[in-house]
Amino acid sequence: MIALRRPTSHISSSLSKFAVPQRTVIPRYGLATLAEDTRSDATFRIPLIDFSKFRSAASLAEKKRTADDVVNGFKEVGFIYLKHHGIPESIVSNTFKKSADFFALPQDTKDYLAWDDPRSNRGYVCIGRERVTQSSDAAEIAALRSKAPDTKETMEIGRDWDPTWKNKWPREHDVSDFKPTMLNFFQTCHELHAVVMRAIALGLDLDESFFDDKINGQWHNLRLLSYPPIKRSLLEKEGQARAGAHSDYGTLTLLFQDSVGGLEVQNPHTKHYQPAPPIPGTIVVNAGDLLARWSNDVLRSTLHRVVAPPATIVNQTETMTPGRQSIAFFCNPNFDAEISCLPNCYGPGREKKYASVTTEQYIVGRLADTYV
Repeated sequence: MIALRRPTSHISSSLSKFAVPQRTVIPRYGLATLAEDTRSDATFRIPLIDFSKFRSAASLAEKKRTADDVVNGFKEVGFIYLKHHGIPESIVSNTFKKSADFFALPQDTKDYLAWDDPRSNRGYVCIGRERVTQSSDAAEIAALRSKAPDTKETMEIGRDWDPTWKNKWPREHDVSDFKPTMLNFFQTCHELHAVVMRAIALGLDLDESFFDDKINGQWHNLRLLSYPPIKRSLLEKEGQARAGAHSDYGTLTLLFQDSVGGLEVQNPHTKHYQPAPPIPGTIVVNAGDLLARWSNDVLRSTLHRVVAPPATIVNQTETMTPGRQSIAFFCNPNFDAEISCLPNCYGPGREKKYASVTTEQYIVGRLADTYV
């Protein structure tokens, strides 16, 4: 049996209010049997799962078969591909178009919508402002940001009815139909997240509705991402990447990729990074830190990064990487939800690894460390 181990992440917050307990011992799990998958070597597989079999199942037993595939994927590598997921391609394509229209705006127009508070986590983030990392040391993060900032820009969107935190929308004449497009996509992604969490509950031998009232507040984050074309030499500096190695914070991430590629996932067996190439019509789904904590690391939150895809030749000494777009929907539990070990994920011989934490404590603490 191959022992699977997940990297230790030392996480705290520069805001004492949002301090988060650190991870401790990492367990071992056996390999799951996965039928259809994407392979880059003999020890690394991202399963490709037909999710229509769960949605259309005529019995609980049929649902359980797909649910087990989903959970086994998160146990083994922390990532899966979903095909036949239920989101029409026309909706995805239109959301990508509106995202591209936004990032094509003049810089000062985007800067007017700048992100300004980790509790809100809404607004525009310019290139170099974010430095995703597993570090919690302020000086180390500042050095990384100075030496190797993430070469991407983003737009962060939350639930629009929040009584405290408001989204920052471009004007209609700048990007027509941007707001309704993004709000529709937000709701569509939330609904898929809720169904996938039902599959996870079944795969963990919980009641199918176990997570329903813990995720219904829609405290999610829709992130539009643009990676501009950049000289390859600038991405070959020490520590540089389009997005540095990191784990995600919440329950799940739904990632919609364009055809350019660049996503890499850490192989839990070798610790090497392996490509997770775009597969048309699929969504890449990965487990986040809070789902790992909830499951006592039965489900793994895996490190991943975005690197330069194949470049085009500019001259004899320089090449240029193409621009890349992606859309990430970061699924979160309700902000007041207490994330404590699930009842069937600990017991004799398996101690609880984490102290309880609320979603707000954990996520706001991580965001406070990540941005400048």
